Amino acid sequence: MTPISSKLAIDGGPPAKTTPNIPMYPGGNEIGEEEKREVLDTLDKKYLFRYCRPQGLASKTSAFEKCIADMIGCRYALATNACTSALISSLTACGVGPGHEVIVPAFTYWSSASAALCCRAVPIVAEIDDSGTLDPDDFERKITPRTRAVIPVHMRGSPCDMDRIMDIAQRHKLAVIEDNAQACGGTYKGKYLGSFGDCGCFSFQYYKIITTGEGGMVTTNDESLYVKAQMVHDSAVCWRPDRFAPARFPGELFWGYDFRMSEVEGALGLAQFRRLPGLLERMRSRKGRIVAGLEDLVAKGITPRRQIDPEGDTGICIMFMLPTVELSEQFVRALAAEGVDVMHPYHEDIPDWHVAHHWRHMIDLVTPTPEGYPYRDPARSGQPPSYRDLCPKSADILSRMVHINVPPQMTDTDCDMVATAVRKVTHAYL
Repeated sequence: MTPISSKLAIDGGPPAKTTPNIPMYPGGNEIGEEEKREVLDTLDKKYLFRYCRPQGLASKTSAFEKCIADMIGCRYALATNACTSALISSLTACGVGPGHEVIVPAFTYWSSASAALCCRAVPIVAEIDDSGTLDPDDFERKITPRTRAVIPVHMRGSPCDMDRIMDIAQRHKLAVIEDNAQACGGTYKGKYLGSFGDCGCFSFQYYKIITTGEGGMVTTNDESLYVKAQMVHDSAVCWRPDRFAPARFPGELFWGYDFRMSEVEGALGLAQFRRLPGLLERMRSRKGRIVAGLEDLVAKGITPRRQIDPEGDTGICIMFMLPTVELSEQFVRALAAEGVDVMHPYHEDIPDWHVAHHWRHMIDLVTPTPEGYPYRDPARSGQPPSYRDLCPKSADILSRMVHINVPPQMTDTDCDMVATAVRKVTHAYL
């Protein structure tokens, strides 16, 4: 471990970390010859649409779907143009619509709630607990006769308590749509995330573990949900063997959008998927090295984020809580001065789409319709939900939390310098 300088960098001392920070684009930073080869092969074939393909020309998007389905152990996977599209497709397939409520956690990207609104349902925000994921107790408290689904989010790469969430959902007959945007390749009790609920939703946006630039995926074991999700994602019905044939069963054909993934994105996904095991191994290793250098700091007042299943964590970040908001703010400023890539998950004065308290257009019930749908939908008797005084427990947890990124490209030296910086700041303030 690097010797600790007693004077903080914020006070004029030498910074503990002198190497440049690496952007948190785990798969994006690795883009190279494999991605070029897959994409150029696609361009050389001059057919970029995944459906209606010339005979004998295989689809890379279909191959990417199979990779994800096989990895997590689901029968079906459906590539989309974004995780938001995957969420909308999944919610619609599960029958969520006007008058319904969908429970989402207070700590998630805005799309989890936005997808419910796009289905003309209303998001109901539940507390998180010290794991940073959905609090099962508050989830159950928030259930009403209008509730149709819950979206547990494996936030910051770490699994939710899926045993309790699935038990509650099954007792109340609710659909479970896993938002696995930030935890591709993560597991819970040895089973892959995205395979527990009625549907799982993945993101391959550029900031995610593996990337296609933009992109998403729906996973499911239910053939009916898969077919309905296909219908939602492709209004042209190109996924059917005969686009214009009558419905094969009631409810097969209805309105849809155009959420399809192109062959270029599918080609990128194939190459990136091959990198996934190595990315996960490196992030877990880097995180483990940093955390090992901080274990004795718990006695000084640092509380590590509770891991529901440490073995299943993807290792993308380190999160810990401090006794007060003021201390967490001091820590973030001081660690940044020490050269660490650090942030607050929540600060009331710094807007962030990952915290429900900053979803102002939802809190203010803003809609594009003069009637105020879906908040004032007649199916809800015209009564809008109240988002005032939203999730105080979540605000407290997140405002006292410190977040440090762990990109897989970090070196051992980088890791040791981060640990040294955290120790240095802790000894100064606690």
